[in-house]
Amino acid sequence: MIRLAAAFLLLAAPASAQSIAFAQAVEQSDGMAVADTADAAIAEARAQCVEGGAMEQDCLIVACDHAGYSIDVFVQHQAGNHWHETFCGLPDEDVARAVGETLCDTSLRPYIMECMLTQIWDWNGNPIIEY
Repeated sequence: MIRLAAAFLLLAAPASAQSIAFAQAVEQSDGMAVADTADAAIAEARAQCVEGGAMEQDCLIVACDHAGYSIDVFVQHQAGNHWHETFCGLPDEDVARAVGETLCDTSLRPYIMECMLTQIWDWNGNPIIEY
């Protein structure tokens, strides 16, 4: 039975697993990259962040070895400061949207003035939300 469950999990994963990384220097720059390995994705995302004008040490990294679906959520505190929260490795678009909704739920985070799911990326790093 365990082998059967493991086989179904493998079928749910993409044929070629991609890694994804996000780099963010608050109020300065950011970067996003998809690569064959997490290390390569991190290096590229960090390089984009630095190229945008940030110092390397200011580029905070979020990465997943198996990209899954990823999201970017804009959050603004009642005091006025704002930031982006990125999450990766989510199993599908529905879960990605549900995570974004939950993160923006003011009954769970009453200090939030504004919150919005700004982007969803698929397994290959393709954006889903069009503007």
